[in-house]
Amino acid sequence: MKEEIEQFLTYLSVEKGFSDNTVAAYHNDLSQLNEFAARDAARKGLTPSWSSFTRQDMLAYMLNLKERNYADTTMARKVAAAKSFFGFMVAEGKIRDNPTDNVGSPNIGRSLPKPISISQVRMLLEQPARLKKPDAKRDSAMLSLLYASGMRVSELVSLNLGDVDTTGDFVRCFGKGHKERLIPIYRNASLAVEEYIKDNRPNLARRGDEKALFLNRRGERLTRQGFWQILKEYAEKAGLEVEITPHTLRHSFATHMLSGGADLRSVQELLGHANISTTQVYTHLTSEHVRRTYEKSHPRAK
Repeated sequence: MKEEIEQFLTYLSVEKGFSDNTVAAYHNDLSQLNEFAARDAARKGLTPSWSSFTRQDMLAYMLNLKERNYADTTMARKVAAAKSFFGFMVAEGKIRDNPTDNVGSPNIGRSLPKPISISQVRMLLEQPARLKKPDAKRDSAMLSLLYASGMRVSELVSLNLGDVDTTGDFVRCFGKGHKERLIPIYRNASLAVEEYIKDNRPNLARRGDEKALFLNRRGERLTRQGFWQILKEYAEKAGLEVEITPHTLRHSFATHMLSGGADLRSVQELLGHANISTTQVYTHLTSEHVRRTYEKSHPRAK
């Protein structure tokens, strides 16, 4: 059971871009949940597993927290951590039923994404060519494709050969719930992928039947953690004085698209958000663009 928690914490750190302190808080809360679940299973004579943890068990856990006189804010945080964890477990296909479904959820605030500027993106994308590392073309293709499409890093590393149409300039990916979507990409991103497939990937591939698009030096599919390490190195070399995670490029893609005039529904579709309310968080980041549009368009603002 601890292994699944570690996988979730890696997901929070690598894909969601959560800070070390936030991940540590999740670790503490979920470790407490794990201890409760293990004790409860042992009491019932069952083998502890998340697949056997039910809604009734979740309610019992919440009652246990209340009986231990935790503050309401602390309970809210612990319940929110559990809901996030079980949501991840369902999405990953590790459990079928979510034990936190229809369990009262605390109303906790949502932090706004922190994008980087267009000039910072440009500096980051220039690094592979500047450093001239052996796998520079692979790294350039990955960075360009991530910013061009706004994909999640899990979607990026899951791509297979043929998922990027370098002639038609689009990428096919499978998001949450295995929902397929086609995303148009700009021409330079297509060319970067094309060059990688032609010049760099053959040097990495160990097997002729390997389907993965992006490979590590062992000829295996690159992992989320592997990509994150690559990104961190290039961010440092670019001298970016902000924390950069794979999710940063997704945030930046959405913000820059909206600032450039894209409508919210189109950005929702590109990002693969099921609900537009998830996409609306980015509208708070485009106030400067709104102000410029207002001053340019309003007859009394000139």
